[in-house]
Amino acid sequence: MRLQKLGHSCLLVEDAVARLLLDPGCFSEDLSDIDGLTGVLVTHVHDDHLDVTRLLDVLKRNPSALIVCDEASAAVLADHGVTSRVVREGDRLDMGMPVDVFGRQHAPIHPELPDVPNVGYLIADRFFFAGDAFTIPDRPIDVLAVPVGGAWMKAAEAIDWLRAVHPRHVVPVHDHGNVFAPWICQLFAELGPPGAAVTVLDRDPVAF
Repeated sequence: MRLQKLGHSCLLVEDAVARLLLDPGCFSEDLSDIDGLTGVLVTHVHDDHLDVTRLLDVLKRNPSALIVCDEASAAVLADHGVTSRVVREGDRLDMGMPVDVFGRQHAPIHPELPDVPNVGYLIADRFFFAGDAFTIPDRPIDVLAVPVGGAWMKAAEAIDWLRAVHPRHVVPVHDHGNVFAPWICQLFAELGPPGAAVTVLDRDPVAF
């Protein structure tokens, strides 16, 4: 499995058979050269995880890609003429790589704000991407995407979640414009579970 980070929480996951794009949001890098996609996975409807304009551009080069998302994202996509498959916790898909769905709701930002659905994806029984939630899967995780910062979290929560999941590899995400990101990544390495290696991704593919 190879991972590339395309800005903020947008990742490309690929192996010899499949190419999956995760959360093409408004802080993603240029995605105009992304092709050969098996599918696109969206965790939730917030703009930093789903930018419909960017996704439409991606679909021009990848018209056969299957779009998988939560129900709120599906409604927004339908308004733009995009057909998607709604998934919920417990679903399992074959997208060239197996994809299992975990989680239901976005982590709370404030009690006065409405909840939105949020689903996480376990890809190829190895890599877990939870979106904006601290969902704990019911099985061992090899590679875990861990958020650096956001309006819905603090670093201590991310570290406690990292300890609870206890992966072998950690890839930091959700870090657009975060001046503390290098320090927080260092905290992941210092305070995370023993033996968990932190790899800061960029556009160059990294094999896991």
